[in-house]
Amino acid sequence: MTQKSFLTDVQTLRKRAREHIEQGAVTPGYKADRDTVLKILNEALATEIVCVLRYKRHYFMADGIDAGSVAAEFLQHANEEQAHADQIAQRIVQLGGEPNFSPEGMLSRSHSEYVEADSLVEMIREDLVAERVAIGSYSEMIRYLGSDDPTTRRMLEGILAMEEEHAEDLVSLLADMDKKKK
Repeated sequence: MTQKSFLTDVQTLRKRAREHIEQGAVTPGYKADRDTVLKILNEALATEIVCVLRYKRHYFMADGIDAGSVAAEFLQHANEEQAHADQIAQRIVQLGGEPNFSPEGMLSRSHSEYVEADSLVEMIREDLVAERVAIGSYSEMIRYLGSDDPTTRRMLEGILAMEEEHAEDLVSLLADMDKKKK
């Protein structure tokens, strides 16, 4: 049986590392289409920022007997969405791109919508719709990346897991509010 070498010889690794050092984390082993990855990451960034803004509005506008606990959930989700935005912006920079924080065109880049909603139940529903959109978007991005960009894929998988938790939280809030009506 022939033994397969686990690692390229050290001299070759060192030589490759010195080539094109201005590209930072993007080495010759990077297989994804970097321009496409940067585009989808900037769309994900816009989506997260829109979600932060929507959750913050819902946090401040929450009203009624259940408002305290629901508003606290909105604020927690807003903070977690902001952390996602920060992770995505960091990855864009690592890949040699520029995170697009421009308010101009933010909604057209975002996969989710910004819906203000009037009642607490409507706010929860709109946030749940946005979470479901994010879950679908991140799932597609992860499939697209496959093994071509494992670092970005793992980051998105972590964000996807949190979006799924958010959706579950919101479904639970709706169920609790439904029970109180009866």
